[in-house]
Order: sequence, then C-alpha cells, then structure tokens
Amino acid sequence: MSRLADKTCIVTGAAAGIGRATSLRFAHEGANVIAIDLDENGLKELQAGSDRITIRPFDVCDAEQVKEFGSSLERADVLFNCAGRVAVGTVLSCTDKEWTDTISLNVTAIFRLIRAILPMMLARRSGSIINMASVISSIGGAPDRLAYGASKAAVIGITKSVARDFAGEGIRCNAICPSAVETPSMTRRIEEMADPTAARVMFNERQPVGRMGTPDEIADLATYLASDESAFMTGSAIVIDGGAKL
Repeated sequence: MSRLADKTCIVTGAAAGIGRATSLRFAHEGANVIAIDLDENGLKELQAGSDRITIRPFDVCDAEQVKEFGSSLERADVLFNCAGRVAVGTVLSCTDKEWTDTISLNVTAIFRLIRAILPMMLARRSGSIINMASVISSIGGAPDRLAYGASKAAVIGITKSVARDFAGEGIRCNAICPSAVETPSMTRRIEEMADPTAARVMFNERQPVGRMGTPDEIADLATYLASDESAFMTGSAIVIDGGAKL
C-alpha cells in the first residue's frame, strides 16, 4: 500500500539533493508532488522521473510569488520546506548581504510559505509541515557558520511555534536536523576547497559512523513525517546525523 496515496505534497529546493530525492520518494509512495525551485532545467529533469510530479519554477524568497502560488492551490496535505543555503563566516567575517540572504531563504521563505499554505490545511483539519533545520542550530555549533546556525535555530523555533499553535486543529509541524549530507552543493563546496581530499576526510569524520549522510536517507525520514505513520509526532526537531552531536 502506498504510504502517501493521493496526498498533495509541496517540496521546495526540489531540483537537486535532498529536495530532489524526497520529491521522487513522495511520488513513488503515491503522492501528487508540486516541485518548486529556481532551477527550471533541474526541475524538468526531475519531472522526467515521474508522471506524478508537477513543476513550479519560482523564487520562494519573493513574497508576491509565494502569495500567488498559495492562491493557485486547491489542496495541500504536506509542505516540505527544503530550500536553503549555507553561508560561511564568523560574526566578524559574515557580511550584511550574506546574513540577509541566508535569513531570507532559510527563515523568511519558510514563514511565508507556511502562512500561504496553512489555511487550506486548516480547512481540512489535516496537514504535515516539514522544515529543514540542521544540527548546526540551537542543537550545536560549528566553526564559521554564524548565519547558517542562527537561521537553522530559527527554523526549529518556527517549527515548535506552529506545532503548538495548531496541534488541536489537525496540523503537525516537525523539523529534520541533519549533519553533513552528500548533496551536489556539498560536493561543489568540497571541490572548491584548497585540498578537496582532506576536506572530504574531514567532513566524513565529523560523523562517528565515518561518512556523510545521503539524500535518500533524509528522504526516508521526510516520507515518514509526511505519512500518517507519524500522526502522534509534532513539534519535534529530529536529529539524523550519524552520531555527530553525541
């Protein structure tokens, strides 16, 4: 039996990495997936992998586009806020632009998307909201990740607030908190470092299991949170980190 049969699932950051893997997993489990990203070519490649995926290329940082998207929908059962960016720097080296851009995508876009989608979930008294956080957040810190860590701590705060406000109306809201995951963006960051081989070893060794996570492993957790199997779970910040924060 399909775990997400006929649910309408919205996924941001869907063109690559965790968002792409989760979109395909949701579709495989019977969902009708609305895949959002700025990368239209990546979305088209994703859509070729399943006839259950509809693509919507737009900028989730654009308030009007988010509002228009919400108004265009008739139903939403699951919202997975997966789009995000990693800013590098300490409080002394992080620029105003890096800070603003990180908060805009990692925090404000989530706020706006939930605000746009939640009313139709409330009308059905059912819905699962999944937010992409990180173990680099209120859970723990990492060197040179000021803006990123602050933004992901805010995501956990949003998650708990939404969960508390709407639990009695059939809405669940949970956050996924990974450590390093082998996504295309992570691979690019490693390859751009002075010594990519040493950098890869370092990222792998951050996890006691000896490797980074995979997008499919995060998609597994997202699928559980999207499904009715997790009906008694809300307000959780779920760590999936290979033991990195033990």
